[in-house]
Amino acid sequence: MNHRYLENKAVRRVGNLELVARLVVEGFMSGRHRSPLHGFSVEFAGHRPYVPGDELRFLDWKVYGRQDRLYIKQYEEETNLRAHLLIDASRSMGFKSGSVSKLEYACYCAAALSYLMIRQRDAVGLAVFDEKLRSHISASSRRSQLHLILSHLDPLQPAGGTALAANLHALAERLHRRGLLILFSDLLDDPAETINALQHFRHKKHEIILFHLLDPAELELPYSGVTRFRDMEGTREITLNPALLRTEYLRRLHAFIDRYRGECGRLNIDYVPVNTQTPYDDFLSAYLTKRARLG
Repeated sequence: MNHRYLENKAVRRVGNLELVARLVVEGFMSGRHRSPLHGFSVEFAGHRPYVPGDELRFLDWKVYGRQDRLYIKQYEEETNLRAHLLIDASRSMGFKSGSVSKLEYACYCAAALSYLMIRQRDAVGLAVFDEKLRSHISASSRRSQLHLILSHLDPLQPAGGTALAANLHALAERLHRRGLLILFSDLLDDPAETINALQHFRHKKHEIILFHLLDPAELELPYSGVTRFRDMEGTREITLNPALLRTEYLRRLHAFIDRYRGECGRLNIDYVPVNTQTPYDDFLSAYLTKRARLG
């Protein structure tokens, strides 16, 4: 399988680890975690509207013939875990001071985690958004799911503004079955609204891992001398000497991070700041090892 974001080195390292969810969520196998459901089945469960990325073989053509609308047949799957990878692909995620942008880092991590979960026979899905939801692939544990997810990640480019809260609220209403949500974002949006949207997921009993992606230049503001800064999601530009405001910038950045850490702790969300200078396979290996110990 030849894909941009699935590297052999990462597969070897991450593939030997296990993603262990700490909370009781729907779909866990008996024996590993206590499930709120009794028994598992592959019986027909109902319909939902078709969205781009769904497998066409699950279209219900009889319903289409009666209503002239596309619906997908849903089944209860036998699976250890139902996970959804949520990727912020707004223009700010395209920023990079080194060789890898925040969006590329998210895609590398998402590809490795998808491989891991499919290997464990877990169901995994993908949602990509900027100002609006670009694509949504429903969670599945089929072997073909990995190729489908990777085919969406390969051409992904940053575009559009950021509308985290609106997209998260929309996804919270769309994802009816409880599961594990893994969000990749730089969180450059209104914190209060974003936290409220995350609370919406928690209200629906989802478990959440929030990977807060930060470029090393954002963490350090290393520029010297007069520098021109441009808004990646707008037209504003400003010219100044970063040395004159570095102390205040870092104070506000740490306050921003501390706010998310505190609010996520209150909501029992796993908040993880990520420096994109760290090789992604090193980061994932260390994170999953720690998570397994906590499980």
